[in-house]
Amino acid sequence: AQKSQSLIIERQHIFVYLCPMNYLLAEKITKIYGDKVLFENLQISINKGQKVALIAKNGTGKSSLFRILSDQDSSDKEGFVRIHKDIRVGFLDQEPDFPSHLTVMEAIFHTDNPILSLIQEYEEALRQHERNPTDKTESILSQKMEQMTLKNAWDYEAKIKQILGKFKIHKLDQSIGVLSGGEKKRVAMAAILVQEPHLLILDEPTNHLDMEMVEWLEEYFAGQPNLSLLLVTHDRYFLDRVTNEILELENGKLQRYKGNYSYYLEKKSELTANTAVEVEKARKLMKKELVWLRAQPKARTTKSKSRIDAFDKIEAKANINLREDTLGFEGIKMDRIGNKTIEIYHINKKYDDQIILDDFSYIFKRRDRVGIIGKNGAGKTTLLRMLVGEQRPDEGKIVIGSTLKFGYYTQSGLVFKPGKTVIEVVREIAEVLPMEKGKYLSAGQLLNQFQFPYSTHQNQVQTLSGGERRRLHLLTVLMKNPNFLILDEPTNDLDLLTLNMLEEYLLQYKGCLVIVSHDRYFMDKLVDHVFVFEGDGKVRDFPGNYSQYRHKRNEEIKVEREQRKIENQQQKKEQPTVVKQQKEKRKLSFNEKREFEQLEKDIEQLEEEKTELENLLNQGGNHEDLMKWSQRMGEIVEAIDTKSDRWLELSEYDL
Repeated sequence: AQKSQSLIIERQHIFVYLCPMNYLLAEKITKIYGDKVLFENLQISINKGQKVALIAKNGTGKSSLFRILSDQDSSDKEGFVRIHKDIRVGFLDQEPDFPSHLTVMEAIFHTDNPILSLIQEYEEALRQHERNPTDKTESILSQKMEQMTLKNAWDYEAKIKQILGKFKIHKLDQSIGVLSGGEKKRVAMAAILVQEPHLLILDEPTNHLDMEMVEWLEEYFAGQPNLSLLLVTHDRYFLDRVTNEILELENGKLQRYKGNYSYYLEKKSELTANTAVEVEKARKLMKKELVWLRAQPKARTTKSKSRIDAFDKIEAKANINLREDTLGFEGIKMDRIGNKTIEIYHINKKYDDQIILDDFSYIFKRRDRVGIIGKNGAGKTTLLRMLVGEQRPDEGKIVIGSTLKFGYYTQSGLVFKPGKTVIEVVREIAEVLPMEKGKYLSAGQLLNQFQFPYSTHQNQVQTLSGGERRRLHLLTVLMKNPNFLILDEPTNDLDLLTLNMLEEYLLQYKGCLVIVSHDRYFMDKLVDHVFVFEGDGKVRDFPGNYSQYRHKRNEEIKVEREQRKIENQQQKKEQPTVVKQQKEKRKLSFNEKREFEQLEKDIEQLEEEKTELENLLNQGGNHEDLMKWSQRMGEIVEAIDTKSDRWLELSEYDL
């Protein structure tokens, strides 16, 4: 097996009893660390086309289970994992690690796939010919082009370039060693997708992707009906739109829900309600049985002993703790904010030739809830650092109100002294979080709220996982009880339960809130307007949440496209001679001819799908189907417009 964490895992084992539709079968999977049993005798089956999400609290064994399924670890006891012999499996680790000597190109094309090898050879021949055009380099290039045609590799190459472009991977000769963790994650994701595996096992695939990338990935997976997925992600829109099955790992056992995330929430709620009823019944019965037990004489009959044994089962059910010490966050008391918060006047900032902010001004109101969105590297974190005084603008000024008390959660992580325990780190900030009416939340209670059970409070911080440290870092910020809270990517590595707790806290929060996040659900739930970093230093203040902004922007793009069409048509009418001269001067290159032919095929297929959807919409259906068809119709119309524009552009030249 190829054990690279970012490339294809091909297993040559033959398992004759696996049916053709069954891609992965795991049975009796067990993992034990010392005295702690993470899980025992788990069974997982993934069939062709299934898209499954694994949901669990941090620390319950998600990563351990993924390592076993991806052949990086083995099950304890007699458990086994079997992969169908005829499929390729792609595994994406949460923190991919490439050999540092590889270039981006080498990392992406490092595989036995013959088509990918041919494309790499063609790209190299093309570069050699462009650098040193000779008869020899032209001959080699011609040979590779013929082979590309024979193997139908041109479409494959176009798809690869589309994937690389979507993940903003352009410098293919760059060394892997100089990339950031987020850039490596994107390279790893692209490396898997270009190799077209049948089964993908993905650990937090949306981390380090901006919103545009995540939305493209959603569409890509949704448009691959035969692709099988097993993934862990905290992105709830992604879960809802991509997955068709949920596996919940809880108390070492797996519970399967046949539906997407919304369906899971509905059924989980029903299950919790039913369990609560059963627990209440068990508690009432236990009281009656206790009365009976205490009234019994010391000499007991066989019949009494069987009743005593039954009591043990009743007691176990009655003692189920449905929700541990969840006190809620209503009424947290914080310092009052004065009339002045933060006032920003005409600030400018740039690094070398990159303009980050260009004449940006804004005055924060007392209970502002601002989301900040934009592509990676656009300058979002720079703005946050300027708000708290860690960086200064090149021009302009930022005025800070005297009553402000900042809480700033950064991506850099928690700083702690070796040997410190979990509870000590939080108590160093404060012993309690004050609430209204003289109440308070202690450091221990807040830790328990955010999935640090009391049994873990004396654990040393250095023993925590990366996700647990980020969660503890978040708690140290909240424990300061700030009235101006700034969160830079707070949702990374948080499990869904912790995310819900954080959202509950922030919904009750009465101060100013500024969030940078790629989690669209999180932003939609918590902010009432967004700063959009549009590039070249321009920041747009949009009144609404992320989804509302996205809808508005899509409408604007359609209008802009129509306007460009009208302008192009007008130019053609006014300057027919110039167009004719351009036709005579310019001929399509070989690659452009291929692109032109592919565009014709794509447009024809999209038109056919559009007709089918129109028929479905005319026939009617349930609300969910109508919404899905309507959304897809919008995507198709947009794709037809884009491809038609390009086809028209290429058709102006000689073939």
